[in-house]
Amino acid sequence: MLELREVGPRDGLQNEERALPPETRAELVRRLASVGLRRIEAASFVSPERVPQMAEAEEVVAGLERREGVIHAGLALNERGYERLRDTDLGEVSFAVAATETFSQRNAGASVDAALGDAERIAGRARRDGIRVSLTVSVAFGCPFEGAVDPDRIVEIAERLLGLEPVEIVLADTIGVATPTEVRRLLERVKGLGVPVGGHFHNTRNTGYANAYAALEAGAALLDASVGGLGGCPFAPRATGNIATEDLVYLLEGEGVETGIDLDALIAISRWLEELLGKELEGYLYRVGVS
Repeated sequence: MLELREVGPRDGLQNEERALPPETRAELVRRLASVGLRRIEAASFVSPERVPQMAEAEEVVAGLERREGVIHAGLALNERGYERLRDTDLGEVSFAVAATETFSQRNAGASVDAALGDAERIAGRARRDGIRVSLTVSVAFGCPFEGAVDPDRIVEIAERLLGLEPVEIVLADTIGVATPTEVRRLLERVKGLGVPVGGHFHNTRNTGYANAYAALEAGAALLDASVGGLGGCPFAPRATGNIATEDLVYLLEGEGVETGIDLDALIAISRWLEELLGKELEGYLYRVGVS
């Protein structure tokens, strides 16, 4: 069964010029859960100096409403971030490993090998603490600094992550350069390792939704999306937003994939966000409506 993971409160807001206060970010998560989204990245436990939009993560978590069947997650890039997350009551930690050295240094301040070591330590601690682990390979299809990424490199990283017993390994097209055939082939290879695979797509070159559908055809267990198409990456020059959750839901439902999400209510959240941020968002559906 396909799961959708809402990443707007974390990956979406981290790239916005206007930082929202923690109580507003918590309200966003509550609204998203109320429309039927069951997996939500709520916060990022990273340095507020490097990513000020994600400051006061603990206050965000304190303002969440616990709902049966809803899993709130947080991002941690190192053990200090994990310890902050563990001291809240979040049920899942997300951890990302970059596929290239340059992006890893820019994003996490560490080599790929060092990041893999951090992933191993965090996953081990999370298992002992009863916290789920979701692992993402960022810049899996292309890097803003090193260009095209060899698919064999992604499979090699995935093989190492496999032993950490994640709930899934997510392949991220961080800068939006992938095409559907590339997505289908790479997801099938990683899925062949015996692990659930997810896809995280940006619509930088207007291929994000086609790539998401290709991932679905390849057997993806999870697709990431961001309300209103919010997002980008502070350390990926010119990368634009994630695929919009409401646009993806419209596509999936139209193709007969039930999501359990109240689409009209989700669109209303994007319109609320547009007012809060004072700008037009990247998504399309919230502007034109369902019909």
